[in-house]
Amino acid sequence: MKPSSLGAVIVILLAGVIAGCGGGSQSNGVQKEGQVQAAGENRTKIIVGTGTSFPRICFIDENGKLTGYDVELVREIDKRLPEYEFEFQTQEFANLLLSLETRKIDFVAHEMEKNPERTEKYLFNKEPYAHWRNRIIVAKDHDDSIQTLDDLKGKKVLTGATSAAAQILENYNKENGNAIDIVYQNGAANDTVSQITTGRVEATIGADFTLPLIDPEGKLKTTGEPLSEGDILFVFRKNDPESQKLSDAIDKAIRELKSDGTLSKLSREWLGDDFSQ
Repeated sequence: MKPSSLGAVIVILLAGVIAGCGGGSQSNGVQKEGQVQAAGENRTKIIVGTGTSFPRICFIDENGKLTGYDVELVREIDKRLPEYEFEFQTQEFANLLLSLETRKIDFVAHEMEKNPERTEKYLFNKEPYAHWRNRIIVAKDHDDSIQTLDDLKGKKVLTGATSAAAQILENYNKENGNAIDIVYQNGAANDTVSQITTGRVEATIGADFTLPLIDPEGKLKTTGEPLSEGDILFVFRKNDPESQKLSDAIDKAIRELKSDGTLSKLSREWLGDDFSQ
């Protein structure tokens, strides 16, 4: 939705939006299947899928509030799009893309990296709100024997299902006879540091800015050159005209947030540096 169309009366039927996704996930969503929810005469309710287990990105703080970089960014975007009203629905990370496909949510906000595999199935907005580089992460006292994926052959490597890191490992295994023993982490688990430092797994793969977030005590370190790098964007349903309109409107808002310094400020506040460029 472009600014020139602000004030136009928009009513979108959001059929099939269901509160929660099962599997013990938390949910702030209240829509029921087949129910039309409009925030007002000129506003359309949009269900935003995110998680609660990513420190500084999307998590529940000590006061029970959902917050973090992605969450607060979505709230800032919401302020600039009067034709929409955003409502969060929290789920396990592994369920988010399926919930998007089944129309339980309208877009995903969870530091989603654009890659060829995801682009085949989903629509990404065009204006990145973060940029990261994926690296191998090992225990701080580990020697320098691990520098590349080849060095992880025969070793256990921790990752989250459906994550960009998992895609890196799975692609490598397809070409190398499943040489790496991939260990998929429970979506609700926050035991990456303990799994690596106790030797249950040898390593994990993560974005450069995430290390101080998951390891505030500095027990881990990155090693080797970046395995990949990519833009971080929101994810929408592909071949869906209303999703495209929403994506375009969000792109406009992100450009404004970049121009006035708000995005840089949010990144420094939540991630410790400006990863918005």
